[in-house]
Amino acid sequence: MGFTRFFLFQLYCSWVFFIYSSHSLQSSQTQILHQLRKQLEYPNSLEIWNTTSAAIDLCFLSSLQVNISCQDNSVTEIRIHGDKVRQQSDLLRFKGYAIPNQTLSESFSMDSFFTTLGRLNSLRVLSLVSLGIWGSIPDKIHRLDSLEYLDLSSNFLFGSIPSGITRMVNLQTLVLDDNFFNGSLPNGLDSLSNLQILDLSLNKFDSQLPILPKNITTVSLNNNSFSSIIPLQYTSLDQIQRLDLSFNSLTGNPPSGLFSLKNISYLNLGFNNLSGLLPVDLICSNSIESVDISNNNMKGSLPSCLVTAKSSKYNRNCFSNGLDQKPESDCAETVERRRRRRSNGKKIGALVGIIGAVLVFVMGILWFGFGLISRVLGSRETSEKHLLQKSGEDNNSVSGFNTNVLSTARYISQVGKGSEEGVHSHRLFSLEELMEATNNFNDSTLMGDGSSYGKLYKGRLENGTKVVIRCFSVSKKYTMRNLKLRLDLLARLRHPHLVCFLGHCIDGSGRTESDDTEKVYLIYEYVSNGNYSSKLSDNGLETALKWPDRLAVLVGVAKAIHFLHTGVIPGFFNNRLKSNNILLNEHRMAKLSDYGFSIIADEIGKSEGKGDGVKSWQMKFLEDDIYSFGFILLESLVGPSVSGRREAFMSNEMASLGDLDNRKKIIDPVVLGSCSQESLTIAISITEKCINPGSITRPSFEDVLWNLQYAAQVQANADGEQRSEPLPR
Repeated sequence: MGFTRFFLFQLYCSWVFFIYSSHSLQSSQTQILHQLRKQLEYPNSLEIWNTTSAAIDLCFLSSLQVNISCQDNSVTEIRIHGDKVRQQSDLLRFKGYAIPNQTLSESFSMDSFFTTLGRLNSLRVLSLVSLGIWGSIPDKIHRLDSLEYLDLSSNFLFGSIPSGITRMVNLQTLVLDDNFFNGSLPNGLDSLSNLQILDLSLNKFDSQLPILPKNITTVSLNNNSFSSIIPLQYTSLDQIQRLDLSFNSLTGNPPSGLFSLKNISYLNLGFNNLSGLLPVDLICSNSIESVDISNNNMKGSLPSCLVTAKSSKYNRNCFSNGLDQKPESDCAETVERRRRRRSNGKKIGALVGIIGAVLVFVMGILWFGFGLISRVLGSRETSEKHLLQKSGEDNNSVSGFNTNVLSTARYISQVGKGSEEGVHSHRLFSLEELMEATNNFNDSTLMGDGSSYGKLYKGRLENGTKVVIRCFSVSKKYTMRNLKLRLDLLARLRHPHLVCFLGHCIDGSGRTESDDTEKVYLIYEYVSNGNYSSKLSDNGLETALKWPDRLAVLVGVAKAIHFLHTGVIPGFFNNRLKSNNILLNEHRMAKLSDYGFSIIADEIGKSEGKGDGVKSWQMKFLEDDIYSFGFILLESLVGPSVSGRREAFMSNEMASLGDLDNRKKIIDPVVLGSCSQESLTIAISITEKCINPGSITRPSFEDVLWNLQYAAQVQANADGEQRSEPLPR
């Protein structure tokens, strides 16, 4: 009997040891994580690691900013989102060196950092966003050969993308947007056969457009300085769904095959130097939902399939049958410029031929001299490329999230599969948790009732996290499976300027024979510093939002909306944009709330949609997001009182904003006292375009974002000049 007990005890100990060893993290892996934390100079995001010293906890300890996933005793996923949000002034200040309080310090070494990362042999997901990382990516990045997902957006990276990245054959997603890359792209990107998502937007690349992998689905190369023609190879990308080449310097005639790609749903070629004719019988793909070829030099007749497309922008071209085209004088100038360029090209070609003949003759006589010269020229070509160009015309931004964290629904599902091994940032809550968090939904925790669907409660979870809980009812008949799918898609939207959707709870315990409904609870992060509308009403000397602060809020929200429109397929529209749905955290960073409800509004409306409730969520056609955002811009200029007199303002006062004298009577005094006239004029111009009654003439959100960033940059320059002026004696 004693032997049996001893045997069972030994078996139990072996079982416990096996369970622990199969889930615990190797000590060497823990040391690497702490070394990375040290090299990142102890970011605030990783303060959560101070709460534990046990290795196993690092694999399961998670927050909104940090997630570490492990498998088989090794780290497989690192996601860290920092708080070093890029400022508009950084566009001019950053010259390739550390900036105090914005980048990591001068002692930071990219080479050492990637050497440490290379020791994580099982790492498949690496996301390091807004951490102030600066420098050039070393070629040794190829040592991370297990990586499937790489996101280094919204940092201070510059130079060229190393050729070693083309050896990372498992890579499926590459996101490097919102940096300062100003070199070239490596040859061989098309060899990355698994690559599906490529985002290099908001940089300074000035090379030719790259040849792309044939299975790629999402490409964002916008807001750079690419200056080549569009490769014909792009017309063979049968899997591509989203292609954004806007805001570059592309030339030539866009290949007509781009418009007929069988899976393309979003195509943006706007704001380039494209020219030539499109076939009158151009074929547009049945899957295409949005086409933008505006602000180019296209001429001839506008193809009928672009006119009838769901969302098509072709203004500011030279089409003979399109609305809002360039003046004939501008189009004629374009033709003349092209003729001169051809003439100059012939002359240059003849001159090059003569020079070539002379060089051949000289080589035959002085071959040894030529060898010396070629070595000198070669050394010049391989000189350092990391020095930054001046950014006077830069339109970089934080994409916030950047950058675009999610680009397509396919990408969302991939992230979902990867997250199942670690800790979900979005999770299911129990009703008991929510009742405890709100003291049984006590009236003292009620934040709102009647202004929108359901009630809003403020709560505190067991771990101390403050949350906001929205409660509403939905019909049980045929809708719950559909609703869960929609909530799952909404849950995976992540952007620095979106209020984070933490989880949900569906409770049907209160069902009766006469009440065929279920309660749904949506749990969001609590944003502590009030809403934008109330801040606009604050005229306190120290607390009022001055013009630069308002621009920062508007740029942040515009990035979030642009992400909702174009960062996910299908896009999220009708986002109930109002100034009181823009929340500010303790750092006055803007976060948009109540977004994405257009995809679940019809499900909610089936059970609660009495009267015109659904209409309040699904705006009328004219009141789209751009139109609504235009009135947020107007409130930022004039004050929140304008929201109650829209029609009167547009008919009586709107036209007066163009006059400097009348402007002083209308614009908020806080704005007038803190703005430059040039920055203000830019903002007024884009506001007028956004609230134009004709939806076809409204700008795209790329246009809105670019103009707001430009206004912020102009304002930052003016503020800098004012600070540098000598004090009067």
